[in-house]
Amino acid sequence: MSVPSNVSVLVVGGGPVGLTVSALLSGHGVDHLLVEARAGTSTHPKARGLAARSMEIFRRMGLEPAVREAGLPPSQVFFYRGRDLVDPDFVRTGPAHRTAEDEHEHTPSPGLICSQDVLEPLLLRHARDLAGSRVRFATRLLSLADDGRGVDAVVEDTTTGARHSVRAGWVVGCDGAASTVRREAGIAMEGPTGLGRYLSVRFEAPLGEVVADRASASYFLTVPGRGGFMAVDNDREWIYQYPLEPGAERSDGLSDPGHLAGLVRTAAGVPDLDVTVRDTMTWRMDARLAAAYRVSRVLLVGDAAHAIPPTGGHGMNTGIGDADNLAWKLAAVVAGHAGDALLDTYGAERRPVARRVIDISTANARDRAGYRIDDELLLTADYRSTAVVPDPGTGAGGRTALDATGLHPDCAPGKRLPHVRLVGGSPDTTSTLDLVGPGFTLLTGTDSPDRRREADTLRGAGIPVEARALCDGARREAVPGGWARTGGATGPDDALLVRPDGHVAWRASGFSRGALAEVLRRVLSVT
Repeated sequence: MSVPSNVSVLVVGGGPVGLTVSALLSGHGVDHLLVEARAGTSTHPKARGLAARSMEIFRRMGLEPAVREAGLPPSQVFFYRGRDLVDPDFVRTGPAHRTAEDEHEHTPSPGLICSQDVLEPLLLRHARDLAGSRVRFATRLLSLADDGRGVDAVVEDTTTGARHSVRAGWVVGCDGAASTVRREAGIAMEGPTGLGRYLSVRFEAPLGEVVADRASASYFLTVPGRGGFMAVDNDREWIYQYPLEPGAERSDGLSDPGHLAGLVRTAAGVPDLDVTVRDTMTWRMDARLAAAYRVSRVLLVGDAAHAIPPTGGHGMNTGIGDADNLAWKLAAVVAGHAGDALLDTYGAERRPVARRVIDISTANARDRAGYRIDDELLLTADYRSTAVVPDPGTGAGGRTALDATGLHPDCAPGKRLPHVRLVGGSPDTTSTLDLVGPGFTLLTGTDSPDRRREADTLRGAGIPVEARALCDGARREAVPGGWARTGGATGPDDALLVRPDGHVAWRASGFSRGALAEVLRRVLSVT
């Protein structure tokens, strides 16, 4: 397979975040190349929790059914705390699980556990279905040179040693905490390192029956120094996280399978447990944030931009949200209907989210006995940038990038479009979220001929925008009144302009000819 010499976008890194970027770019019709140094996908579960917001993004991509089938059910998204796995005095906490019949449900796509070694092959297959050989593993980035008009990259086939020069309009670094892209771009990381060191042991053991009455996503052990377990399938596949003392190395008995099996048995509280160690890795807990998400034509996404403590399970999910925010903006710039300044809104919107996630996750690490899984935290992301037009007379008003008090559905510009369950019409449209994308969506309560004509005119001029009505005669709200309670467009000419990533860009009261075109120019940074 040949390596293209010119591409619009070079994506570096083929983990869950990089593969999501690739699939989203393909969905927007962007010519790109993805390179990943590894020969194959992850063999270690690593990140496991997929939050509701990630599942909503996968829903829009058409991937939700496959991911849900591969993962654990949301009914197992709980935290367990006990002296060991057989402690009769255990405590089990978790989020409230809403049902489809609950008129106050916040999402059609609740989170679940799907470990990275299972998720990555699904994402890789999807990315390759869309981009084919442009998704290349066993290919590593050697260098970057950004001249302000594009980026010259050198990549190497790690199998043959062959080197290739690639000219890219833009480079997206999704290459993890030790990012080569970040280093080549000269972007610094800020924040503490070494909040803890752990040995992660992947093993097989028949623990399913042991935890049958207490199945959880994570099992924290209250005995100091014993760490905890993470479920891969809550049956035979497990991870044991063993806290390392300062200065402890793999040579301190930590590479001996017999010794590791003994640690697992002691922590589990099952002395005769049949344990087979499959894999180990060491990792360090950091809480760091990139000083910038963009320098010239280089952008950082996921762990390349932020190192988030795993306490809460928000790291991979924050990266998937980064990908969703950036992909449509890159597509608009590459297509020529947006100004380069639109890409500055990526950092303006996503960096404050990561800052807040880092703070919450660091607090969780300090109080491991007190925090709960917050499946809906990332649904509360609230953006403020030039890609959002605030309501007249409003400002920041104390709004934060994330609301740790919980989700309060609201159609205010900057916020995620609220989920309201729909019935009737297309069987694929059961939520307001299903009305969004792939371009901009001008959403009205009922059909508005003026809005349709306005959107059609702009679409004919090359701007991807389409008018859709919440209620179209056949389709309607499952519970009347829910849409109005969120501040949604209810008048005959009221409308919401929803971005491709599902966030509200503008809320219009009444129809004004030419207003939509002017708003889109502002949102897209067209001067």
